[in-house]
Amino acid sequence: MKKVLIIGGYGNFGSFISRNLASDPNISLIIGGRSPEKGKALISEINPANSSRTVELDITKNLQEVLQEIKPHIVIHTSGPFQRQGYDVARACLDQGCHYIDLADGREFVEGITTLDEDAKKQEVLVVSGASSVPCLTSALVDHYHDEFETLESLDYGITTAQQTARGLATTAAILTYTGKPISTLINGKMQKVYGWQHIHARKYKNLGYRLLGNCDVPDLALFPARYGSLKSIRFYAGLELPFIHITLWVFSWLVRAGIIKNLEKTAPLLLKMAGWFDWLGSSDSAFHMVMSGKDHENKDKQITFELTARSGDGPYIPCMPAILLAKKLAVGELQKGGAYPCVGLITKDEYLNALKGLDIGWQVFS
Repeated sequence: MKKVLIIGGYGNFGSFISRNLASDPNISLIIGGRSPEKGKALISEINPANSSRTVELDITKNLQEVLQEIKPHIVIHTSGPFQRQGYDVARACLDQGCHYIDLADGREFVEGITTLDEDAKKQEVLVVSGASSVPCLTSALVDHYHDEFETLESLDYGITTAQQTARGLATTAAILTYTGKPISTLINGKMQKVYGWQHIHARKYKNLGYRLLGNCDVPDLALFPARYGSLKSIRFYAGLELPFIHITLWVFSWLVRAGIIKNLEKTAPLLLKMAGWFDWLGSSDSAFHMVMSGKDHENKDKQITFELTARSGDGPYIPCMPAILLAKKLAVGELQKGGAYPCVGLITKDEYLNALKGLDIGWQVFS
């Protein structure tokens, strides 16, 4: 039985991971965070299969001491935003000799995790960054459909969120770090500059109707051009369900771009609170789409569109699945790879989508 420490284990993402891993007979759950009371309340609610505990943990103060005390086999780090963090947590796990998994979606953070590769291999542990929808689900989809193309030339994809789902402060702050800021992405064979939350446009989702989208910065924009050598363009977008909230953030992006607002991230608590006032106007439905374009094996134009719809507020659970799957694999010794990697090539499309069964989530493929 392996001890799994979940940092932020009672938060939006952490609580779902905790609930899922609690029933695994191979795992003893440890919920870490600044509020042991919240951890204890969650443990009493989920009734884990094995002995579980909470620990008071602040990654900026007592991380090393806690790791030395509890000696976990696996650590899952859910406490973002990662855009403003270094690799202190991952390095502490290396010092302790335990596996490390995070849910980071910060581009530079996920891409740079390979700087720990040599140390991770020496310790014979796995260090994985970006165990989330991006780049894990997105790369799993591209890997699955890649062989249907002679040359895969373009990826155009994005996520539209639901108004009536739990929105974490860390996620909101992460979005605001790049709103109005330059983002480098591959367009027509060259790395070009776009701006966060701009290039506003509408997309019609088959099961939801039209949603607004804008430029979003994700690890894929750095990782995929190297991983898929035939790519000429890659664009990733994100959007909010209510048009006037999306447009308000679009206006803020122009103020940031013009230099009128210096740091939008500091407004995250206020903007998050104000957005909540309008929950009654929205729904609990979110979606993801990916359009893959290129040439088939007869040199004809080919396009595959994958579209996923999440209802009943289940959308935020999708980013949690890679950490759950990796922890379960590590717990039974199924995954013995050592080193430090972005979360690509570790989970297949079928593994990921099968893990979503039981949630109010469906998907379709068009070609």
